[in-house]
Amino acid sequence: MRKRNITAVMLGLSLMLFAAGCKKKGPAPPPPPPPKQEAPPPPPPARPVIGSFTAEPSTIERGQSATLRWRVENATDISIDQGLGIVQPSGTRQVFPSNTTTYTLTARGPGGSASANATVSVTAPPPPPPPPPPPPKRSLVDRLTSEVQDAFFDYDKSDIREDARATLTRNADALKGILGEFQGQTISVEGHCDERGSAEYNLGLGDRRATAAKEFLVQLGVQTDRLRTISLGKERPQCTESEESCWQKNRRAHFSVGQ
Repeated sequence: MRKRNITAVMLGLSLMLFAAGCKKKGPAPPPPPPPKQEAPPPPPPARPVIGSFTAEPSTIERGQSATLRWRVENATDISIDQGLGIVQPSGTRQVFPSNTTTYTLTARGPGGSASANATVSVTAPPPPPPPPPPPPKRSLVDRLTSEVQDAFFDYDKSDIREDARATLTRNADALKGILGEFQGQTISVEGHCDERGSAEYNLGLGDRRATAAKEFLVQLGVQTDRLRTISLGKERPQCTESEESCWQKNRRAHFSVGQ
């Protein structure tokens, strides 16, 4: 009897378990939502880039000029020191440094800053060549020979004729310069004649010719105390042929260093 009861109980339990297993299963629960994706941070702003900054030429002589050239990207504020100030992202600027100078270009923007240098070396120009040495001082005789001309007279006359006036006028300017350079020196005004007439007569005529020439020069401003007159008559002819063209050369006032 007892065994039957145990068997019944066990059978009942089995039926109950079978019934529970045969019940319809419910829907599966939904999967959990995916994790929330965070948006990536924006990229940082680009840093300024100085593509180039040069000085052309990089070496100059004082007084010459050089040209600065530059190119910059990603910058909102660009400047060059040494008084050049704000500049555009690309450009050129002529500069005239008097001494060796380094120019600094600074570029700023949201991404930071950058700088670059360009140096212009300044050299002193070569010294000018020394002045040529002064010409050697010419002697009094040389200057009289080259700058002062004879004044000529008509036959048996001591009047200053037209061509002699022009000659003596030029002589006056030359003599002022010569006497100014050779202080203390005197100039002899010599009176000469041609061979005709006696020696005594020609000495007198030569004296009148020398005196007329001196007085003309003094009227033009030549110092009278720096001129001496002397008559050589016909004793020192310039030409010795007996013809008019030769005699004309001997009728003259000649200038020499005073004795």
